[in-house]
Amino acid sequence: MRRAPRIALAAVVVAGAGFAFLLWRADQPGGIDDAYTLAFGPADLGPVDFERIERSSAPHDALACPPDFCAADPDVVTPTYDVPGARLREIVAEVAAQDPRAELVYSGRWEESDRYVVRSRLMRFPDTLNVRILGAGPGRSQVALYSRSQIGYSDMGVNRARIDRWLDEIARRVAAER
Repeated sequence: MRRAPRIALAAVVVAGAGFAFLLWRADQPGGIDDAYTLAFGPADLGPVDFERIERSSAPHDALACPPDFCAADPDVVTPTYDVPGARLREIVAEVAAQDPRAELVYSGRWEESDRYVVRSRLMRFPDTLNVRILGAGPGRSQVALYSRSQIGYSDMGVNRARIDRWLDEIARRVAAER
C-alpha cells in the first residue's frame, strides 16, 4: 500500500520536471512552443474575414470593430481616427512592437491587414490577433481587431484586456499626432 503513493508522487515529480523543462526551453527547439504545436497545431490560427466573422460560443476571444463593419457583434466599437490608413497601420505596428510577447506572423501588403501571435507570459499560450485597417475618407481611418485563443475554453478576459490596452495606446498615439 505504501509503495503506490510513492510511485504516484514520483510520476508527478517527473511530469512536473518535464513540463518545467519545456517551459524553460520556450521557443527553442524542443520547447513548450513545439509541444503546443504538436498537440494543438500551428500557433497562428490564420486570417479572419471580419465582414463574415462568426464568433465562437466559448469565452476565449474578443472583437473590436467600427460600427456596422463586422458580421458579429463586437465587444468594443472602435472610433474613426483622424489619421490616414497607412499611418494608423504604422501606429498599430508600433503598439504591437511595444508588446514584448507579440510577434508579427503575417503582413498583407494590399489588404491592409496584419496578424500577430501573442503569447502569455508564464505558460506561453498562443493567441492570434488579427488587425484590419479601413479607410474612412480623406485623412481618416478605422481599425478592426480580433484576438482569440488557441488553447483552452476560457481566456479569463485576457483577449479583451489586450484589445482594450492596444486601443487605448492607439488612441493616445493618434491624439499625440495632432
